[in-house]
Order: sequence, then structure tokens, then C-alpha cells
Amino acid sequence: MSLTLQLSMIAAELIYFAVILYFLKKKTLSLKYTLIWLIGGLVMLILTIWPMLMVRLVRLFGVQDQMNGLFSMLFFFILMIIMSLTSIVSKQSDKIRSLTQETALLEKRIREMEDISEGKND
Repeated sequence: MSLTLQLSMIAAELIYFAVILYFLKKKTLSLKYTLIWLIGGLVMLILTIWPMLMVRLVRLFGVQDQMNGLFSMLFFFILMIIMSLTSIVSKQSDKIRSLTQETALLEKRIREMEDISEGKND
């Protein structure tokens, strides 16, 4: 990897971290979701600073071509991010369902209490 490319990638990753931290500061992303993106960025930074680490890691898994190894690693990280986001969406869906049911029960109780109070006023 050429020095120019390596420095450009490091600069891009620093901008990436700045954007993630900006989103965290503005409360666009919450901390627990930001950690996923920070870990991915940290892995990218480590592999950029020490590119031979990726070569050794790819060979450790028995992949002959570095591009195939890089593609496999990227696929793995994207899959992990998608799985974690799917888990988050599932939890949010359960919370929304629960809150909707609680709201419906409270509305029913309010209507019943209004009916009772109207009956006493007559």
C-alpha cells in the first residue's frame, strides 16, 4: 500500500470518527448504537495502519487472494451490523406494541370512568 493511499485512508477514517462523534453529540445516534460504528471504524483504522495484519489474517483463514479475504471480512462486518440493527428494531417493535396496548387499556378505562360520571350527573 502506498504511503499516499495510507495517509488518505487515515484522514478519511478520522473524518469518519468525527462524524460519528458529531452525531453522538447531537443525539442523532445513541451511545449503544454508536459503539457498533466506532468498533467498525477502529478495525478499519488498525488495518490501515498495519496492512500486513490483514494479509496475515487472510492467510490464517486459508484464503489465497487478499481481495477475496477483504471482501469476506467486509461481508462479515456488514452482516454483524445488520444483525445488531435488526435486534434493535425487534426490541423497539416490542416496546411499541406494549405501549400501544397500554394506551388502549388506559383509553378504555377513561371512557368507562366518563360513562360512570355521566350516569351520576343525570
